[in-house]
Amino acid sequence: MKASLVDTNILSLFFRGHPQVVAEFEAYLKEYDVINFSIITYYEIVSGLKHRDAHNQLTLFLEFTAQNTILPFTQEVADVAAEVYADLRKNGQPIDDIDLLIAGTAITNGLILVTDNRKHFDRIVQLEVENWAEGTDK
Repeated sequence: MKASLVDTNILSLFFRGHPQVVAEFEAYLKEYDVINFSIITYYEIVSGLKHRDAHNQLTLFLEFTAQNTILPFTQEVADVAAEVYADLRKNGQPIDDIDLLIAGTAITNGLILVTDNRKHFDRIVQLEVENWAEGTDK
């Protein structure tokens, strides 16, 4: 198992108790001490929970973040994401900016991206992708 960056949808499935995702998290944590996710994923989850006034879930998520690693948005991440954007745009296959920033974070930090959104992320040739929720691809 390689060091990974967990995408927003996988983290959401984990918090909803998806059995396969929970098992993958447990296996990953036996090898690595922390789960890595981007500040972009942090934003997506916190904004969604605040929008829904989900105070208990927000508290649980903040406790989770304190024990894991939130990777920052840096100039290097922005440069990598911009390069990926340009490549995808030239090929007529652009994806959302949020996804580009998450992919840029994974590439910059040399991490596999764990996502349930292979439809978008598989377009990025510089990115290695896994799905810990096999069978739920959209």
